[in-house]
Amino acid sequence: MSRPLGALLAPPLSVVTAGVDLFPRALRDQGTAVEVVDWRPPAFGDPADLAALAADPRRVAANRGAAERILAAGAELVDVRPAADALGLPRDLFLHAGPPIDFENASGPLRGALIGAALFEGLAADSDEAVHILQSGRIRLEPCHHHRAVGPMAGVTTASMWVSELRDPVNGGTAYCSLNEGLGKVLRYGAYSAEVIDRLRWMGDVLGPVLSAALSESGPVDIKSILAQMLQMGDEGHNRNRAGSLMFLRDLAPAIAESGVPAVQVADVLRFIGGNEHFFLNYGMPAAKLALDAARDIPGSSVVVAMARNGTEFGIQTSGTGDAWFTGPALTPDGLFLGGYGPDDANPDIGDSAIMETLGVGGFSMAAAPAIVRFVGGTVPDALATTRRMFAITVAENPAYAIPVLEFRGAPTGIDVLSVARTGILPQINTGMAGRVAGTGQVGAGLVKPPQVCFEKALAALAALARV
Repeated sequence: MSRPLGALLAPPLSVVTAGVDLFPRALRDQGTAVEVVDWRPPAFGDPADLAALAADPRRVAANRGAAERILAAGAELVDVRPAADALGLPRDLFLHAGPPIDFENASGPLRGALIGAALFEGLAADSDEAVHILQSGRIRLEPCHHHRAVGPMAGVTTASMWVSELRDPVNGGTAYCSLNEGLGKVLRYGAYSAEVIDRLRWMGDVLGPVLSAALSESGPVDIKSILAQMLQMGDEGHNRNRAGSLMFLRDLAPAIAESGVPAVQVADVLRFIGGNEHFFLNYGMPAAKLALDAARDIPGSSVVVAMARNGTEFGIQTSGTGDAWFTGPALTPDGLFLGGYGPDDANPDIGDSAIMETLGVGGFSMAAAPAIVRFVGGTVPDALATTRRMFAITVAENPAYAIPVLEFRGAPTGIDVLSVARTGILPQINTGMAGRVAGTGQVGAGLVKPPQVCFEKALAALAALARV
């Protein structure tokens, strides 16, 4: 027997509302119980695509599986050796950061790094000849990500450069990254002066062999453990690596001293690492790649496994869509500048280092490193709010990367394409800024987000697969 319509308004009332808070506030003022549902229309994406992906029966279990693989992954530094040996790189193949690109469309800093790499490899006598060779196609270009590697900023890696080799003892993966040159006028920021090339040669002649000898003495270094500890010591793992670099030096210094190399080389290496606060970044990045690579190729998963930029385009990859890149124009970071540089000097976003945010550290864990705002801009409340916001677009919390100020809550981990589309919240990345003109080097550091179109394209591709 149906109830009269008027009976619905008979006390006691219990009301469910969604949307603006004026209505529930008025009801509470009259003593009515109100349950507020936090619902809002999706921020972007085709409604049919959103519905298809949300209804995919594989998605929840697939994302849970992806998260489990990411959280379980380990990362141990096991060796340092030339890229020719580690990656099988021939001299005419240069790796770079971000999605695929050719030399004609390369940004200024990527062009500068490629020119410097050609000079370093002895393939060109000067910058003009290097440009000619690169334009001719005699030097091939491929993304670092296509070779189990990552590279910060321009990310250029060549046969003669030494790379670190990390292994995941849980999932069995391997990942590689170049050695960190320091800040300022360095190859990864697009500089290619004589001092840049000389430093790279010293790194190949001295730094790489000394680190290799030290690892033979010490055995593997647990990079995941250092990354976990540094988040509790004021680092966020992307633009602040002070504690991580010092812990790495602490763990390896005795083995460096006992490696049998000449004392002057020991002193030079210790001095170089000790004076380079970003040295650990090039170990954190392949550690993150190991974790995200473990989550690849899970049918139905909408978890992002790579975010990378080549200075022209920003690209993402997802677990459920294989090796496909979903790209859009790279945006220019907003932040603080060095010396007399300003916004007009900055190149759009560049580098594979957004793999840190893909893991859940870096910009996602800014709450762990409030001092980072002095380097990239913003305020301490901004840093706290950013981390809290990232929980809305991720599928898990990583207990290994606990954030003290949030009562040791695990870092927000596993960016979900569907959640990004529903909320309109884009991943937050903190990053260095390279000069727009080739050869300039670093001009500042700041905050940036991916272009929305990357997630729109990924959403469409995932939805198409869900309909099959």
